[in-house]
Amino acid sequence: MQEDVAPERYRTIFISDIHLGTRGCKAEFLLDFLRETEAETIYLVGDIVDGWRLKKSWFWPQAHNDVVQKLLRKARKGVKVVYIPGNHDEAFRDYTGVHFGGVEVLTDTIHETADGKRLLIIHGDAFDGVVKYAKWLALLGDGAYNLLLQMNTWFNLARRRLGFGYWSLSAYLKNRVKNAVQFVDDYERAVVAEARRRNVDGVVCGHIHKAEMRDIDGILYVNDGDWVESCTACVEHMDGRLEILNWAEMRNFSMLAAAQGSEDEGKQLGAAA
Repeated sequence: MQEDVAPERYRTIFISDIHLGTRGCKAEFLLDFLRETEAETIYLVGDIVDGWRLKKSWFWPQAHNDVVQKLLRKARKGVKVVYIPGNHDEAFRDYTGVHFGGVEVLTDTIHETADGKRLLIIHGDAFDGVVKYAKWLALLGDGAYNLLLQMNTWFNLARRRLGFGYWSLSAYLKNRVKNAVQFVDDYERAVVAEARRRNVDGVVCGHIHKAEMRDIDGILYVNDGDWVESCTACVEHMDGRLEILNWAEMRNFSMLAAAQGSEDEGKQLGAAA
């Protein structure tokens, strides 16, 4: 009989951009991550629920509900869970300071690592000029992004039949945009400038779906990525060391299989309703 492997323990876990309520959400992978890890504190760094998409069409398979229940269960067991809303779940910003089932909602916060570093925790949409100054363009972009994700699924079905591995079309196109307009670089430097203004050692954010950890002009910049394209999280080890985990790669999960599973489950729930 095979013995159960104890969950990996971390001091802190940072996750963002789950986008529950969308077909692109890799909820099954996140559930596996939450089952296989434990932490004293979990920061939900925005865009956990995609209110923009849910307003257009309802999509909420059981796996998405399981993610919420798993997080609430961790909070009940004594894990400190902090929810910092993003632009896709901005409605929760009206409840700043309120606790829901042990989950505290904050606009932003400061986290101190085990080795004494002070980190600003923010989603980051305030530093995205498109979202801040022209929300209708951001909404248009959201629709285009979801279309890209659907195209990506069909594209990778064809690649798999030809014997090739998974390739993210949307990530590739975003990198091409980065080369053209330096959006990501501008975003990172704007976030770092805010961290410097707040007199902290670093910043942990999300929003742009690009996991990254590097020093920018003496400030530690950490983006924990997303659970749509990359399935990444930032973790703090017990000694204060930070690390980006790519869970899909670590577990050898097929990104395409999860997308197909979510699609099938959503169709089944729609038929039952």
